[in-house]
Amino acid sequence: MKPYRRRASTLTVRRTLRRRGAQPKVVALGGGMGLSASLAALRRITGDLTAVVTVADDGGSSGRLREELGVLPPGDLRKALAALCGDDDWGQTWARVIQHRFQSKGEINGHAVGNLLIVALWEQLGDPVQALDLVGLLLGAQGRVLPMSAVPLELQALVKGHDPERPDDVDTVAGQATVALTPGEVQSVHLVPNDPPAVPEAVAAVLDADWVVLGPGSWFSSVIPHLLVPELLDALAETKARKVLSLNLAPQPGETDGFSPQRHLEVLGRHAPKLALDVVLADEAAVPDRDSLADAAKRFGAAVELAPVARPDGSAKHDPELLAAAYDRIFRMHGRIGPWR
Repeated sequence: MKPYRRRASTLTVRRTLRRRGAQPKVVALGGGMGLSASLAALRRITGDLTAVVTVADDGGSSGRLREELGVLPPGDLRKALAALCGDDDWGQTWARVIQHRFQSKGEINGHAVGNLLIVALWEQLGDPVQALDLVGLLLGAQGRVLPMSAVPLELQALVKGHDPERPDDVDTVAGQATVALTPGEVQSVHLVPNDPPAVPEAVAAVLDADWVVLGPGSWFSSVIPHLLVPELLDALAETKARKVLSLNLAPQPGETDGFSPQRHLEVLGRHAPKLALDVVLADEAAVPDRDSLADAAKRFGAAVELAPVARPDGSAKHDPELLAAAYDRIFRMHGRIGPWR
């Protein structure tokens, strides 16, 4: 049945695109592979797409460039640009090029081509937004990529049982890469510096959107950080856009071990108690207790939409076509009456 549903979903999205004259303005918030999955789906149903990306990464190539040059970590921004590349030869070639990592015994080992390209343009232009727009133009990206803040951020977490010998103690763990794999139970996260400024273009995009999509992704290190930037949180409260939260397919080892779908909503609410949502999207096979999820969603004012969005191979990864079909259905069913602006 799964292959058949996948073909049907693909046809539905493509027919909708042919029928629709105007397209919704969509802003996607997140980071890492979760945001990439969302963007790969969303670019199939709208050409008016903006990604707002976390800038707290401190591992790998991004961490090295950040430490050496004092720049924003480019890795999640690069992944978002790659996800927005088209399916034609030009788009796919550039997607592979910017994702390519050098392998050597020297200093360049592990660096991604796209990271170096982005940082080079930052140094040339002195404007992170202008530089990312130029990279997007080069790639033929089907959307825009923006950092959520123009200053590098450090993610810190309060973790219970981080030290197995002190299971009841709560310690502070610093660094996104460390938080993502920390042993113990993450209680909460915060950013350093506190109350960082948002990129004005990101705030403007949220205020002007028809839909804002939050998630999927690493819950504490990619999804929640957007809610810790006061200007972005204010924009989410003020915007007339509908808001959809896309849940992960499975708990993430280290960061959300043992979390149920509703537990993800509970910790989101603790970090942003005034956040309102319209729709919570979850894979139908990943929700063992639908009533509990519905109750958790009601606290945000949201309805729950269940759909098959996982890859048919059984991996805990989203299928771009199925996820696109789910978003498209949500946008049409829960959108305001009348054509897109």
